[in-house]
Amino acid sequence: MRALIGLSAAAFAAAALLVIACNWWVIASTESRVTDRADDLPDNAVGLVLGTSPWAAGGSANAHFAGRIETAAALYASGKVKHLLLSGANPSERYNEPKAMAAALKQRGVPANAMTLDFAGFRTLDSLVRARAVFDLQQLTIITQRYHGYRAIFIAQRRGMDAVAIAAPTIPEVVRSRRTEIREVFARVKVVLDLFLTRKQPKFLGEVEPIRVEDES
Repeated sequence: MRALIGLSAAAFAAAALLVIACNWWVIASTESRVTDRADDLPDNAVGLVLGTSPWAAGGSANAHFAGRIETAAALYASGKVKHLLLSGANPSERYNEPKAMAAALKQRGVPANAMTLDFAGFRTLDSLVRARAVFDLQQLTIITQRYHGYRAIFIAQRRGMDAVAIAAPTIPEVVRSRRTEIREVFARVKVVLDLFLTRKQPKFLGEVEPIRVEDES
């Protein structure tokens, strides 16, 4: 019994150390690339809006979705980005993150020809890998909440992209916000394992479809 308890304690300590180490690595190596101020951003041709549901649990509006949309629209209006890549999940006709983002951005004055929809952004890893491999982006501005931006930049760096992130407004309710951030703690561990151990690849890649902003009229 003592041996079992000892092994359990050692396993718990090792798991805790892994969580701490992965989170420190992801945040420390990316925090200088995440900002709350649009004025601090370089002028990048393309902004990548990472998908999330327009609706929260229970049917209320998702503050994360709203924050990303408002931030993306403001960056486009100010000229900080000239084109928006909308990447998210597309499991059914009733749930389509890129289409929902495009509709919301159109209402805020972003024209259709300034948006590209990526329907295969099932995970953050998929969205960033596809941004480089499919859409041929080497520089971009990532639009998401701060807690998520660290992981997104971490992936982008490992794929050879020069990326920055702007922190969109987050959930105002402290309890809901904390739950989301706790899930992100474990998501950072998973992304380290995906990139360096399992070598996880996107669900879909497909043909290269470069975004060439200078060709737009």
